[in-house]
Amino acid sequence: MTLARQSLGRWGEEAASAFLQERGFQVVARNLRTPLGEIDLIVRQGRDLVFVEVKTRRTARFGAPQDAVTVRKQRQIIRAAQWYLGSGRHGGLQPRFDVVAVLASAAGPRIEHIANAFTL
Repeated sequence: MTLARQSLGRWGEEAASAFLQERGFQVVARNLRTPLGEIDLIVRQGRDLVFVEVKTRRTARFGAPQDAVTVRKQRQIIRAAQWYLGSGRHGGLQPRFDVVAVLASAAGPRIEHIANAFTL
């Protein structure tokens, strides 16, 4: 991955994190690496523990950012989340899988939050 793409991804994750915090979510972890994959953000809202995949694009020329969360990517996120939950942290909370799509624009990021984007 190029440095420019990494920078864009970090920018998108920061924008997504700020967006979610403004809406009452509490950030639990960022860029959590597990033996089974990485989870961009883990946030909590009430009794929900939300595993968030952030997709950032400069343009929508090749489709919306959320279109990049394929079934294969969903399975990877689910496996990583199961590993995380198996560690005993955050017992009793309801897991949920969201996607935050970030599209860069001259006026700032355009953000779409898709709650319950996919399930187990």
